[in-house]
Amino acid sequence: MNEAVQTSSDFTPRVFSGIQPSGGLTLGNYLGAMKRFVDTQETGVQSIYCMVDQHAITVWQDPAKLRHATYELCAGYIASGLNPDKSILFNQSQVPEHAQLGWMFNCVARMGWMQRMTQWKDKAGKNSQNASLGLFAYPALMAADILLYHATHVPVGEDQKQHVELTRDIATKFNHDYGVDFFPIPEPVIEGAATRVMSLRDGTKKMSKSDPSDASRINLRDDADTIAKKIRKAKTDPEALPSEADGLEGRPEARNLVNIYAALNDQSVDQVLAEVGGKQFSEFKPILADLAVAKLSPISGEMSRLMQDTTEIDAILAKGAERAREIATPILKETYRIVGMVGA
Repeated sequence: MNEAVQTSSDFTPRVFSGIQPSGGLTLGNYLGAMKRFVDTQETGVQSIYCMVDQHAITVWQDPAKLRHATYELCAGYIASGLNPDKSILFNQSQVPEHAQLGWMFNCVARMGWMQRMTQWKDKAGKNSQNASLGLFAYPALMAADILLYHATHVPVGEDQKQHVELTRDIATKFNHDYGVDFFPIPEPVIEGAATRVMSLRDGTKKMSKSDPSDASRINLRDDADTIAKKIRKAKTDPEALPSEADGLEGRPEARNLVNIYAALNDQSVDQVLAEVGGKQFSEFKPILADLAVAKLSPISGEMSRLMQDTTEIDAILAKGAERAREIATPILKETYRIVGMVGA
């Protein structure tokens, strides 16, 4: 193996993750992703967080709304506690190496792998012949997002685990095909009490900005009164809260509210139930509402400040893209050399 090629023992622990700027950030985005990003940032491991706007355009987007959503997502990152001096924050389309490596992985990934992707099946459905090629192939671009930085760990929700598994397949096949140990085999990181936050109106459905009922979700731009009102009106059941986690079986709404409390308060479900077990929801909901307001209102306020003038966000994204490219460019160049690109 050529000495220029990096071996697995040389991989520095590095975290990468990203969110699509599709607008309407919710409590689910915060607890399932952004809060976890901040927690990782504070461990000292190099962390890279991206606004994956190239993934967003796999389905048609209104250009003005996409720009606004990208700014809003960056504002959400910062307001949640991501520090541009500690983490690298950038917009995917500002780093062209993502698309370049994505094309190479299109040539590594197999059609059968892509056809098995759950999100392709769900989004394309019976109308697959009219879906965009990008919607079919974007998991290869997601693999490029991760491997372009030799990321070793990827914080994701349970519904994104399949994409990391595909990334592992692509890295393994590339390394095997070229007889190298160049790309790491990244690990999905799925942890926390609320990696999947459910609807406040139906505990069996994921909290979503697309739900027609605004009462089903807490938006990160909601004010304190709105947050408290939505929690007070959240669907529950008539039983008291149990003292142990097993007592939440078959009670999706109760489980969801307890998970939310645990995640906001940095506790385990068992710790929460040790404190509130036996309480009726009429007692628990005000406690949860006070906690949610205390944690989320500052985020809403800071997002509003940042969105009033996006000059600060532009500067952060430009600096972040520059820092990202410092890592990405040599990795892409070495990838080209490995596959035999002349002049690379």
